[in-house]
Amino acid sequence: MNGRYDSAVKNKPAYGIGSVDHALHLATLLLHEGPLRVTDAAARLGVARSTAHRLLAMLVYRDFAEQDEDRRYVAGPVLRGAPAPEPVADLRRIALPHLEALAARTDESVNLMTVVGDRARFVASVESAQILRVGDREGRMLPAHLASGGRAVLASRPESDVIELYSGPDSPVADVAVLLRDLRRVRKQGFAVNDQATETGVTAIGQAVRCPEGMVPAAVSIAMPTVRYRRDRLAAWTRDLATAVARIERDVADGSVLQNNGAL
Repeated sequence: MNGRYDSAVKNKPAYGIGSVDHALHLATLLLHEGPLRVTDAAARLGVARSTAHRLLAMLVYRDFAEQDEDRRYVAGPVLRGAPAPEPVADLRRIALPHLEALAARTDESVNLMTVVGDRARFVASVESAQILRVGDREGRMLPAHLASGGRAVLASRPESDVIELYSGPDSPVADVAVLLRDLRRVRKQGFAVNDQATETGVTAIGQAVRCPEGMVPAAVSIAMPTVRYRRDRLAAWTRDLATAVARIERDVADGSVLQNNGAL
């Protein structure tokens, strides 16, 4: 709807440099999720502790990271100059077991994303075990009005907020009235479907996570190769998705995700 996402698809390069990818991933984690110990970094990257230590040392050398008084690695001067990100480490920690269960139940890849402004950012991915699958999207950003989770979050907002967000001269939405009609449909059915709007051959189903006030808006999506998407399975997929979202909401409501005087 409202045209395809025209930016190049950001799949991992066939001949990517692993060390560069790992270093950039660590920089992203420091920016968006906060302090890391060497053991944390090694676990997130799936590398040896010594490798994680060398990568972090290089980030320190280039001012992307530094160590605090507890010997944890934190964002350095270069990253601190970037716009303040939404903190999501606790949300990711709470959601991950439910994402893993959803991926196991559906045998498809699943994602957790946050939505800030008109952008949806993937903060966690659990890949399907199938050979033909949608790969890890962690760290990627997509237009919120096209991504399934982004549209689900937009549908939960007052229409006046959506109009304000997309009515500027540089708006990526050509027809806000069409977007509003789509969001009403999403609101009524409780989920959104992205059928190749952001990537040819990929279809996703997203549902918003109802967040406490002060928490960054979030959503969960199931992503699959379009060749496996079948409308007669949509009801089952959305039931599984709703179950996972409800469990995340339950755990968030317990209060363990809230910190810093009530802010995420």
